[in-house]
Amino acid sequence: MTKPAHSSGNLPTKADIEELLAFLPRLFAEGFQPVEKWYINTDPLSFPYPIYHPAVTAFIAVASKNVWCDYNYEPSQAYRMLEDPDQVAAASLSQIRTMLTYIVRGERFCDGHWAAMVEHGYLQRLLERLSELSSSTSAQDP
Repeated sequence: MTKPAHSSGNLPTKADIEELLAFLPRLFAEGFQPVEKWYINTDPLSFPYPIYHPAVTAFIAVASKNVWCDYNYEPSQAYRMLEDPDQVAAASLSQIRTMLTYIVRGERFCDGHWAAMVEHGYLQRLLERLSELSSSTSAQDP
């Protein structure tokens, strides 16, 4: 059994980064809606939950890969970083992994979390920072 990557372990490769960045134009196109509809079951009555656009679920599948997971993340710390545009703008690759972990795992605790991350610009700022880091280190990665 392989050991999962931790925040101090294997960092994503250039290919891993490009795979995530490919979602920027899809998730942030003019008029994009991350939720296709809210499902409401009336018999039996249950809380509504989002049916996400396929681009959102595809992004989450990529962002859920071990190379992007920070198994030691602290949710409150990750959120504080994510909500501060200045911290995101200066984030390291390791910090981006921490914030991505928060984004991915948040849906488990709050239906609609992924949509909020897209709609409020958190994910876009994070991916734009990742793009900056990728551009500045492109010569270093094989």
